[in-house]
Order: sequence, then C-alpha cells, then structure tokens
Amino acid sequence: MSTSNVLLLPGLMCDRAVWEGQLAALTGRFACTVADYGEADSIEEMAEVALRGLPPGPLSVAGHSMGGRVALELVRRVPQRIARLALLDTGYEARPAGEIGQEEARKRQRLLDLARAQGMRVMGREWVQRMVHPARLTDTVLIEAILAMIERKSPEVFAAQIGALLNRPGAQSLLERIACPTLVLCGREDAWSPLARHETMARAIRGASLVIVEDSGHMSTMEQPEAVTAALLEWLERE
Repeated sequence: MSTSNVLLLPGLMCDRAVWEGQLAALTGRFACTVADYGEADSIEEMAEVALRGLPPGPLSVAGHSMGGRVALELVRRVPQRIARLALLDTGYEARPAGEIGQEEARKRQRLLDLARAQGMRVMGREWVQRMVHPARLTDTVLIEAILAMIERKSPEVFAAQIGALLNRPGAQSLLERIACPTLVLCGREDAWSPLARHETMARAIRGASLVIVEDSGHMSTMEQPEAVTAALLEWLERE
C-alpha cells in the first residue's frame, strides 16, 4: 500500500515550525498536512482532530514527541489507513503509577504555573533546557525558533496538552501488531525520550528501522533537520 498523503503530528506546544525543515523537502513530492490539535485535551481527541478534513485512503503518518503517541492512537483506531508509520523522539507507555507518576505530574504542573504567572516565553526558556543537545543552547536561531513556537500557544492549550499527556493511554500491546513500514528515530542525547526506549520500540515492531540522530536532543527535527529529512525520505520511498 503506497500513498502520497503524509500526516505530520507535532508534539507538546509545537506547530508546523517543528516540521519546517522536512516540509521544504517533502512538499511537491508528497501531499503534506500538519495537524493542529486546537484545545483537544486527550490523545484520543487529538487523533480524531488530526483526521478531520483529510482525503480518504491510506496515510503515511509521522509523529514527533506527543505526536508519536497520537500516531499510535491512529494505528489503534484506523489501522487499515496507516500505510507507513514514523515515531520520532516519543514514547508508548502510560504514566507510571505511584511516586514516579506523581512526580511527573508535579513537574508538568510547575511549568504550567510558570506559564500562567510569567508567560509562555519565560516557561519556554526553562522547558527548552532539557529539550535540545546541550551544545545547542547557545544557538540563538534555534532557541528563538523554539521559543517563538511555544509563545504562539496559550496557557489554556498548554493545560489541555498536559492533561492529555498525564492521562495518555499505554500502547505496549499495540507495538507488536504494527505491520506497516515503520521508522523509529531518536536524537542520541534525547534527555526526555531516551534512546533505550526507542530501541525497545524498534525491537517490538516487526521490521522497524531504528535511526539514531547524532548531536541531537529531543527536538531532532529542528536540531538536525537534514538528517531527519533523509531518514523520512528513505522511509517514504521504502517498498
């Protein structure tokens, strides 16, 4: 099953800017759509919103970070439409029970409180510290692009997306049922969604390809756009 329709799913507080480097290469060869989740407050609702307005038929779906979880939800809901799947810097497990899960909720709530009290850019400056390769923190062009993207979102959207992540569904049992050409990609220095998690996903998905992006943290599509684009093109052109 082949398709020229590509659905790109952004992560937390991201928009089409997170895919800008890839869109430059893909547009013209593929019909690309970047999802906008609006104020959807669950992974399930985000998946529904992402499908609205798309033409019928097969899709190549690529999700970054939270978008990878939305991509897995689409596999759960409409497996017959997913011709290809790419999971970038993401995860598949539900929020852990107990203290670990509570600590995640506290950290996310602290960022939300900061956004509400001092604004999205101030929150973004703290958030970005663990989102990119340490060497890129002095890359003013990259950091400004990330902060501008975050600032385009409101605290209300941030709250909705945090709620979606805290209540995210687990997808462990889904991985072994995926049968389409699948790319699993991760920045080697991703401190948020570590490489070991992606290695586990790639082993669980039949025939999956694992690509490690060097000199990159969590924001691989923006940190190393050429490497990510090359991996996506190979995935899209794979038989």
